[in-house]
Amino acid sequence: MENPLRRLPRGRPRGRRLAAVVAVLAVLLGGGVWASVAAADDPVPVHRSDRMLEMPGARVDTSYFVGDGGGRRPAVLIGHGFGGSKDEVRAQAEQLARDGYAVLTWSARGFGRSGGKIGLNAPDAEVADVTRLVDWLAGRKEVLLDKEGDPRVGVTGGSYGGAVSLLAAGHDPRVDAVAPRITYWDLADSLFPDGVFKKLWAGIFVTTGGGCHRFEPKLCELYERVAVTGKPDDAARAALRALSPSAVADRIKVPTLILQGQSDSLFPLGQADRMARAITGNGAPVAVDWLSGGHDGGDPETARAQRRVTAWFDRYLKKDTSVDTGPAFRVSRTGGVDSTNGAARLRGASADVYPGLRGGARAVPLTGRKPEQTFGNPAGGNPPAISAVPGAGALSQLSGLGVGLSLDFPGQYARYDSAPLDEGVQVTGTPTVKVRVKSTSDDMVLFAKVYDAAANGRQVLPRQLVAPVRVTGAKAGRTVELTLPAVDHTFQAGHRMRLLLTATDLGYASPAEPAAYTVSLADGTLSVPTDAELATAAAGLARWVWGLPLAGVLVAGLLLLSARRRTAAPAPDPALAEVPLQITSLSKRYGKSGDRYAVRDLSFRVERGQVLGLLGPNGAGKTTTLRMLMGLITPDGGEIRVFGHAIRPGAPVLSRVGAFVEGAGFLPHLSGRANLDLYWQATGRPAEDAHIDEALEIAGLGDALQRAVRTYSQGMRQRLAIAQAMLGMPDLLILDEPTNGLDPPQIREMRDVMIRYAAGGRTVIVSSHLLSEVEQSCTDLVVMDRGRLVQAGPVAEIIGSGDTLLVTVAGDVSAAAVEKVAALPGVETAVRAEGGLLVRLDGASAQQLVAELVRLDVPVTGVGPHRRLEDAFLTLIGGSA
Repeated sequence: MENPLRRLPRGRPRGRRLAAVVAVLAVLLGGGVWASVAAADDPVPVHRSDRMLEMPGARVDTSYFVGDGGGRRPAVLIGHGFGGSKDEVRAQAEQLARDGYAVLTWSARGFGRSGGKIGLNAPDAEVADVTRLVDWLAGRKEVLLDKEGDPRVGVTGGSYGGAVSLLAAGHDPRVDAVAPRITYWDLADSLFPDGVFKKLWAGIFVTTGGGCHRFEPKLCELYERVAVTGKPDDAARAALRALSPSAVADRIKVPTLILQGQSDSLFPLGQADRMARAITGNGAPVAVDWLSGGHDGGDPETARAQRRVTAWFDRYLKKDTSVDTGPAFRVSRTGGVDSTNGAARLRGASADVYPGLRGGARAVPLTGRKPEQTFGNPAGGNPPAISAVPGAGALSQLSGLGVGLSLDFPGQYARYDSAPLDEGVQVTGTPTVKVRVKSTSDDMVLFAKVYDAAANGRQVLPRQLVAPVRVTGAKAGRTVELTLPAVDHTFQAGHRMRLLLTATDLGYASPAEPAAYTVSLADGTLSVPTDAELATAAAGLARWVWGLPLAGVLVAGLLLLSARRRTAAPAPDPALAEVPLQITSLSKRYGKSGDRYAVRDLSFRVERGQVLGLLGPNGAGKTTTLRMLMGLITPDGGEIRVFGHAIRPGAPVLSRVGAFVEGAGFLPHLSGRANLDLYWQATGRPAEDAHIDEALEIAGLGDALQRAVRTYSQGMRQRLAIAQAMLGMPDLLILDEPTNGLDPPQIREMRDVMIRYAAGGRTVIVSSHLLSEVEQSCTDLVVMDRGRLVQAGPVAEIIGSGDTLLVTVAGDVSAAAVEKVAALPGVETAVRAEGGLLVRLDGASAQQLVAELVRLDVPVTGVGPHRRLEDAFLTLIGGSA
């Protein structure tokens, strides 16, 4: 269940490109289709075979990936998230194939092109399918076998695919290692925590699956029964538990890397904790990694997570004992805001032992306005309090920075506060509190959460998480221990810990009958887990610790070298002080390759007021060029000068460069204006230097600036992102695919934005695949192919509009009219063409031609170049098209 909201990556994948279709032919063993693919930054080809495999009750769509090179290799199965298909894990599959694995992906039953009903990873359906996929791998000549019919195989995947990896390990002893990500251990506990129905996520879950009819009938009936009553029954809990990895807990005995999301109200950290304790108890190696993002959104740390998965498989599938699989426990923490894009900056803390969720407990005294407090559960459970909102993960990620969304209604909660903290407290795990409860009804549902309350009255809810609990027999009064959500959060000195016990929550079903709840603290304290070793990053015996002194020496040496390079940087060139960009003999090789270039001997110059289009087919080197221009990567040769200054990472002149690359992340519940203000504050530059109003006028967002970004269309988000890149009114603006995902009216608006920005004497460089838009918005072009410059110059010159024009007309043009046009002064020839006349000029201007055509009563509807930019582009790049 990779977020049932089907969150897609904000930007398009850049490192994976279709290099060539090698063949289209029927392949034995299922009639697959083979293709060869290679990344733009990695020339190693990967061969893919697509085939439908027959399973009992369904046909399953699969893709098989293998890189070049002989010999047998371990295999990896990658499952996809709920609502997705095999296509969403293709990039990871290709990379693992390049890393020396045979990789098989598939679309689970009911998803993608696969048939069958959704069974929620049923042992006799989806899990049995995985066993048959392992059988198939055992017959491949490329796959390493431990013995006949037993391939060396690992399984990984996110959410739904993560659960099936655990289930496969429990049902098939041939599985050798697993790496589940943001998944569940017990589906019943995930959807019915402490007997409370997680109605919002359950509804999203069913809708994402395509509706109840797409599920196995017994699952559809289960959902509808619980959704109507709002209360899970024993049969529902038993049914979901039987589909869960916890049902085979004693049989999962393979090395397991658990990557769980902190911004996750669907499958919280407690699921990973139970997973880790059970598998460790079986004697298998286990590592736990708390990612920043999760099903609620936030940063999924995809690249880092995939590197850990690869290292894990290198160690336990390739049996490479030299591989560092990372610490036994790692947690990502928010460490400020990245001034380049406004996103939360992450840092990691680690330990050589997984501490669990209740280590180093510390008692924090709490007091309330009254020791015993009474509040109401409203009729129908409305209006509900708000804590987690699926999809608002950007806010949950920034809760450590004082940004969050929560809402509690007066009269629906009890509140208890700690005294202001004398020192900061790092909470890592699940706080607990004992409370005495009583209700006017026998069935009582409470929601517990701990806020971080600052001295100025502002409060945030860490990761927007809340813990529900159902209390039966509440009329007589009971004492219960509440286990709050597991978090990793720093409560700063001077802040308070604020416990709220509420009667309602948006994400859950509350009793419909109104009732009065009375609560008090049983012992007056909140127990919070802390881990001093983790907080101080003291993983005493970890191998990387022994390398810290050496690493320090190396870092110091690198800093000295970089400082020398900076001091030795070429002096500014006064002759280029007014030239926005000059690139001279620029080159960049692929990785460590000595003779394969991403960019080679590239030279061109950009002047003030130009809108320059950077064109080329996939793999031409455009993105590499832009990254070097922005100081993100270092050239192997040549130089880049911006206003006469040589570009180096961190060069001061880069403050005159604004960039929009692959979109920008915004806080959805803040207004557009508030997002821009927050971004500029994070840069630390004076407010008066932002020129926000000027940027906004060019972007043309109007009154929409005062609305929440979540209400924006894609086009409005793109224009807000452009406005963010314009803050400070940089003299050079770089836009990489600014019209990606926009409809025609939005594309036209973006074109106007670029033209208006350059009109003030500034310069715009735009990389785009939409040639018609480049033709209309750009003044000049640079065309690249295979890393080299093919042609540079004005648009009109490249498309050949200087001497030949296509005159479109309404209706037919008579032969007599054509002769009259050909006889005009300054016209060399005029001939009929599709849609009008093709006129070659010999001294006359286009304006003079139009005037003469009007005088001759020729029904002119348009005048343009005799060929489109697309024609010129395809001619220039030839076979690369």
